[in-house]
Amino acid sequence: MHRSFPPFRPHALLRSGHAQTLAGAYLPSRGYRYGASQHYVTLDDGDQVVLHDDLPPQWQPGDRAALLIHGLAGCHESGYMQRIAYKLAARGVRAFRMDLRGCGAGQRLARLPYHSGRSEDAAAALVAIARLAPDSPVTLVGFSLGGNITLKLLGELGDRPCGHLDSAMAVCPPVDLAACSRQIQKRPNQLYDRYFVRLLIRQVESRGQLLSGAAVMPQGSVPRTLWDFDNTYTSIVCGFGTADGYYRQASSLPLLGGIRLPTLILASRDDPMIPPDALLRTRLPAAVRLLMTDSGGHLGFVGRRGVDADRRWMDWRVVDWVLSPGRAATKKSIVIST
Repeated sequence: MHRSFPPFRPHALLRSGHAQTLAGAYLPSRGYRYGASQHYVTLDDGDQVVLHDDLPPQWQPGDRAALLIHGLAGCHESGYMQRIAYKLAARGVRAFRMDLRGCGAGQRLARLPYHSGRSEDAAAALVAIARLAPDSPVTLVGFSLGGNITLKLLGELGDRPCGHLDSAMAVCPPVDLAACSRQIQKRPNQLYDRYFVRLLIRQVESRGQLLSGAAVMPQGSVPRTLWDFDNTYTSIVCGFGTADGYYRQASSLPLLGGIRLPTLILASRDDPMIPPDALLRTRLPAAVRLLMTDSGGHLGFVGRRGVDADRRWMDWRVVDWVLSPGRAATKKSIVIST
């Protein structure tokens, strides 16, 4: 194990995956004053995404930077994005929080929607960061859907450079989208399914009102599950044909073997949205480290006091990895249960 990684011990009142997931999302955090600079990245098809640049006062050219990519229905204001950017900046890391297409500050800037396979957008952001910080190594960190984008890009790159990317971390990545779709349709996980569908429909409707020409829901379509949404909207608008086609082409699982940069995957066995089987059964390359905890839920990992400066164990493992990327990379893939 990375020598600075303490084992995850869940809060005494948050022992289930559902409890961890909900606590991770809804437990209050300190308020963070927005002080980032915004950079607009124009993509090949004319859409734009926004990078929120949290620049520490002590940062110098050549110091490390990090690109953070949020999950489904999130943005730069998602709790984990704000917390981790703040913690990285406090340690001298220049953190760029990326709003995926149509999210956050980019609602008016993208005609097409984001999806789990838009690795080309992450690559464009890394190239932009290389221009903004030309001497700085960069760690890419993706959360949930952003984790799949991260791993997909790494597998596609292989040994090829992309900006100054030298390491990566994926937290709770849905590497097998079809399996995740089946998982979230099971009881009681259907609560998450319905929650995300409502958020996604709202995002599409809001973007349609703000931007002329934005992709809208088909007439009369009322998706009730994520699979319905992806089958009637995402797959059609983005050219995959069907939800099954989208899941097959956008999943990072078939590409994991091509990863060559030091990469840490953090996941939990009791994640109610992402089954652990795909990662546990996959032969990972030497550059990839899998840290699979017994508990933690989906982007939860709310632990006991006394381990880190606060209970957000996930946040501090991201900080640890960004500050010393690759230290835990070994000649073999290792699965650790804590």
